[in-house]
Amino acid sequence: MDFELNEEQRMLRDMVRSFAQNEIEPVASELESRHEFPRDLLKKLANLGLMGMTVPAKYNGIKTDYLSLSITLEEISRSLPSLAVILSVHSSLFCYSVNKYGSEQLKSTYLPKAAAGEILGAFSLTEPGAGSDISALSTQAVRREGRFVLNGTKAWVSNGNDAGAFILFAQTEAGSGGKKLSAFLVDRETPGLRVSKIEEKMGLNASITTDLVLEDCEIPEDNLLGDEGKGASIALHCLDCSRIGIAAQSVGLAQRALDEAVAYSRQREAFGTTISQIQAIQFMLADIATLTEASRLLTYRAAALYDLEKPFSKAAAMAKLYASEAANKVAYQALQIHGGYGYSREFMIEQLYRDARVLSIYEGTSEIQRMVIARFLLKE
Repeated sequence: MDFELNEEQRMLRDMVRSFAQNEIEPVASELESRHEFPRDLLKKLANLGLMGMTVPAKYNGIKTDYLSLSITLEEISRSLPSLAVILSVHSSLFCYSVNKYGSEQLKSTYLPKAAAGEILGAFSLTEPGAGSDISALSTQAVRREGRFVLNGTKAWVSNGNDAGAFILFAQTEAGSGGKKLSAFLVDRETPGLRVSKIEEKMGLNASITTDLVLEDCEIPEDNLLGDEGKGASIALHCLDCSRIGIAAQSVGLAQRALDEAVAYSRQREAFGTTISQIQAIQFMLADIATLTEASRLLTYRAAALYDLEKPFSKAAAMAKLYASEAANKVAYQALQIHGGYGYSREFMIEQLYRDARVLSIYEGTSEIQRMVIARFLLKE
């Protein structure tokens, strides 16, 4: 097995790492403390082509392999996890969904703008009363004179305040009085669509999360993604892909926490030496370095399986489960190494500790990942 990145992937990694160090890190702390959406950084990502990594060249993108997208998300998360979340939702959920399931009209209308950074995409499945159980979604889409009319409320919409278009899921009539989930693209300017609440979150403060309200929101029939009633399978497939992105974000955050712990241990003195010379600290560093590297390998494996067009859903769930929980453990131990200073907002590790917590929750909790993995095991 070849565990090495190819030359193009190494060049991409080095380019994104340099961009992150020179452009993201100098403003990251201020963006987080001010809860400010990083619009200027997104423009710069678009200029580098990084907003169109899942968009074909036909629509002015630079469609790359999924491993390259994972590497990009990892490097950005290493400097500003919030920005990695924004890019991941835009690329692995919005652009990916439109390209795979959208009509030619939707692709030609939205993908070039998305690749150029002229619009930001969002993906909205969760509702106030329905998260992991998508069968409980209550948003309705009713056919009326060649259009769909949507009514309902969506929750926890990343990019919701700045998105130019949304992938939304709603229940449609399926005959015999039944309901089936369908997927739609809804433009930001559609009458009846509005952002209601902006969430005050524990972490990822530069990534703005909102509720959406749909009140008699009318969209063309052509804005249906895929076949009517196939929304559940569309959502699950797209989430399988995006879980690789969450795993990559986790790896980047864990790597930064490890970097911070190593650097601090070399500076901090106690008992007549730097704490890096104390065996207990060395053991902690060894453990979190191993967790980080194992997470990276699981993530790259899942991305490689996708690129090889092999079954990847179980590998994606494993990568997301392990990497997200490892990131939390790494952040915990890295903060412990900092001692009391780790509890101060003057140190990056305090932010990383807060940012890490959501990784094992969104886009499928750890418990959901375990269910997915177990189902595959019992089928084999």
